[in-house]
Amino acid sequence: MKFSQTRMHSLTYHVPEKVLSSTEIENEISEVYNKLNMSPGRLEMMTGIKERRYWEKGTSPGKMAAIAGKSALEKADISPKDVDLLIFASVCRDFLEPATASVVHHELGLPASCNFFDLSNACLGVLNSIIVAANMIETGAIRCALVVSGENSGPLLFETLNYIKNSPDIKRKEIKKLFANFTIGSAAVGLVLTHKDFYPWGLKLLGGASLSDSTANNLCQGSGDVNSLMMETDSEKLMKAGIDLSKRTWEKTKETLNWSNHTPDWIIGHQVSKAHENELLKNLNLEDKNTYTTYEKFGNTGSAALPLTLAKLMDSKELAAGQSLALLGIGSGLSSIMLGVTC
Repeated sequence: MKFSQTRMHSLTYHVPEKVLSSTEIENEISEVYNKLNMSPGRLEMMTGIKERRYWEKGTSPGKMAAIAGKSALEKADISPKDVDLLIFASVCRDFLEPATASVVHHELGLPASCNFFDLSNACLGVLNSIIVAANMIETGAIRCALVVSGENSGPLLFETLNYIKNSPDIKRKEIKKLFANFTIGSAAVGLVLTHKDFYPWGLKLLGGASLSDSTANNLCQGSGDVNSLMMETDSEKLMKAGIDLSKRTWEKTKETLNWSNHTPDWIIGHQVSKAHENELLKNLNLEDKNTYTTYEKFGNTGSAALPLTLAKLMDSKELAAGQSLALLGIGSGLSSIMLGVTC
């Protein structure tokens, strides 16, 4: 896929004040650790995640996404009446029906002419939404789109803690499948995409590639309701399958954009963990590239992770005009999307 008319800008984020450290998680389940002869400190050591954030129980992902969306529109100085499309891209949602996008639409006072829907695809929801919106912009169907996400880790974190503490016969093998739950964090993001003739500033979206490997759909599966979630993950197999798919996607991305490994100045990956980040860069032969990470302080914030990290990088003022960035996305199921942008 190639794009020439679409601009990405005004990436904003809204994060909770409440923080849960890896040490605090392990203290909560210290009795289980002792019983199974598990050493404290392993969670941070294995993942590189020092802490993650969470909202109060009952917090609406839609309303958190609306806060980030409002900030994105204000930052771009774009009126709500000019938004043609709204996409809510989270794993988390307020309810099964209607679309959580309806909550965001109402909170922001978007016009009746603004179409809205939810697009959920594990950690790739925002990147999928960028592609959908960009295709509509390139064909002239819309001029301005707002993509938002509001991920809420609290229900998963605390349901997992309660389950482990109240399962006296739990074994190491079962805990291993639940360990990835403790990497999840909360965040909301918003970003604006426009046709360059309507609003010419921002990052230039060049295009990229998307590939899938649905044979891996059973390696990470979650269930429950909005206030009580549970997920089991085969982290080792998922990372291997994800890296394999990422390698193929990166090769296709370079072919589509006429790039080489020397082209991008920055690499922004999905924020899973230290091990995932290192393996991804190593296997794609991108270890010498500038990168930026947020997993240490925020954990894996699902569909918000990559845009949150890009927004943080943009805030850091480290980007320079004319530089290229590769956005390397991957989501359970298994899908990979990689996009190229320039400043």
